[in-house]
Amino acid sequence: MRYDTITYELEDGQAVISLARPEVMNALNSLMRAEITDAVTRAGREARVVVLTGQGPAFCSGQDLGDAGNAANLDLERTLRDEYVPMLKAVIDCPVPTIAAVNGAAAGAGANLALVTDVVIATQSAFFLQAFTRIGLIPDAGGTWVLPRQVGLAKAMGAALFAEKIPAAQAEAWGLIWEAVPDEGFEATWRRRAAHLAKGPTAAYARVKQALRASFDNDIESQLTLEAKLQGECGKTRDFKEGVVAFHEKRPAIYEGR
Repeated sequence: MRYDTITYELEDGQAVISLARPEVMNALNSLMRAEITDAVTRAGREARVVVLTGQGPAFCSGQDLGDAGNAANLDLERTLRDEYVPMLKAVIDCPVPTIAAVNGAAAGAGANLALVTDVVIATQSAFFLQAFTRIGLIPDAGGTWVLPRQVGLAKAMGAALFAEKIPAAQAEAWGLIWEAVPDEGFEATWRRRAAHLAKGPTAAYARVKQALRASFDNDIESQLTLEAKLQGECGKTRDFKEGVVAFHEKRPAIYEGR
């Protein structure tokens, strides 16, 4: 697929997908959602880590309300079902680690696109905003799923009802994101994090994601059974063997991702 609303860079096992509509704060239109879906799916095959970030001062301002000419023409149920769900599932189901490098405002569906990734790194000047009730809607794009799991029901409810900005530092303190870092050096930080994951044991990372996500629905016995199964699979990988040898030889492991 040709990309018109995003850019795709692949180097050293790292796929960087940049939302590239800075003139509208990277608002999500139909084409961008299709391109993100395609790019993340592609990156899951080609890369060992995927980074989502934005061009310009914003990460993503959410749904482009001018996408269908005017907001009254939007069929929100169809749009969510046919366009947002495939995009979000591509991110959630990606077999390699995903990072949201939130370079600025992340609002509405843009905030929740970031929050469904595995790790969120935000610049300290960024903020997260569940803006939906400002226009008479509910959080969507996974917001009602991720918010209570990340921060608990009380803070999730407040964020959704009051639709107030959550500064990056506050989001970090709440446990909503992994880290908020100074604006100066922000890109160097997320690129260093991405490089670390790109050189890591990819097969183990995939099973970490599977196990942690399953834990919300499992009782302890089911989770222990799943851990045993996935650990057995990890134990058969080349990366596990390399990790053990490197440990005994007191050197950094050189993982192949298999």
